[in-house]
Amino acid sequence: MASSVSGTRLDRATALEWYRQMVLIRRFEERAAEMYARARIGGYLHLYIGEEAVAVGAVAALRPDDHLVSHYRDHGHALAKGADVRACMAELFGKATGTTGGRGGSMHLIDPKHHYWGGHAIVGGHIPMSVGLAFAAWYKGEDRVTMCIFGDGAIGNGEFFESLNFASLYKLPIVFLVENNLYAMGTALRQGVAQTAIYKKGEAFDIPGEPVDGMDVVAVHEAARRAVERARAGDGPTLLEALTYRFRGHSMQDPQYYRSKEEVEEYRKRDPITLFEAKLLADGLISAAELRQIEQQVQDEVDEAVRFAEESPFPDPSTLLDHLYAQPERH
Repeated sequence: MASSVSGTRLDRATALEWYRQMVLIRRFEERAAEMYARARIGGYLHLYIGEEAVAVGAVAALRPDDHLVSHYRDHGHALAKGADVRACMAELFGKATGTTGGRGGSMHLIDPKHHYWGGHAIVGGHIPMSVGLAFAAWYKGEDRVTMCIFGDGAIGNGEFFESLNFASLYKLPIVFLVENNLYAMGTALRQGVAQTAIYKKGEAFDIPGEPVDGMDVVAVHEAARRAVERARAGDGPTLLEALTYRFRGHSMQDPQYYRSKEEVEEYRKRDPITLFEAKLLADGLISAAELRQIEQQVQDEVDEAVRFAEESPFPDPSTLLDHLYAQPERH
């Protein structure tokens, strides 16, 4: 069975998997917020609630061996790329069973098995690193695409423009995907950026750009698929702008004084999960009972991840100096 969603023929198996992934990210983030409030998670926590369609739709356009690099609002990207749910939750808890043994935490998730390279806390700092991955693939003649995801707050940094220029010069197999949730950290885009149509910023470097509805998982996938195919064909990079919205604050410590509750509620009417669910039901691609079954399975999976994280040990202090480039002198 297939259905036309946003003008695209979507088969049942794909629809169910995308729905499952979006619900998984949402429930993971909700439990993470709960665990943070209960002091099980320390440091900073940046939730992806409201932006699930971007990660799921875009990552679905990649092959398993393609590279993905993202910013510190990274839980959704890691899960969409296939990272283990239990290991991700354990990493947030700082446990030895986490994706990096509890050393990275929320902002530094990484999963080499699935070619997911973070999770980077320095705003925009990962963009040239992504170009490096794409350059390596180009240089070695590998059939691999790199997707670099960053927020609208990164576009004012010099490395953003330098990276676009270099990628265009060599026609590197890379897709630049900006998640424009309108506020960066707490400043409205219109107050800090003269040209608010971010996708146009590639024009100066001969890079085509495209805006896409970041609340529509299929629309995101179609735009990402075109960009990935273009990169894989040797035609160079694309700058995609996913217009999305985070329903929670910049971090768990954000009082959100810069926007009104009315605005947030208005955007919640375009919840990407609710929109996708309504389309699938309307097209007869899935039943309400099947949707509820998926939600229960996801809830059980996330509950198990929390249990696993709670019961896992903290890293052994004797391993503190492991994985350093240079070992300090021991006394």
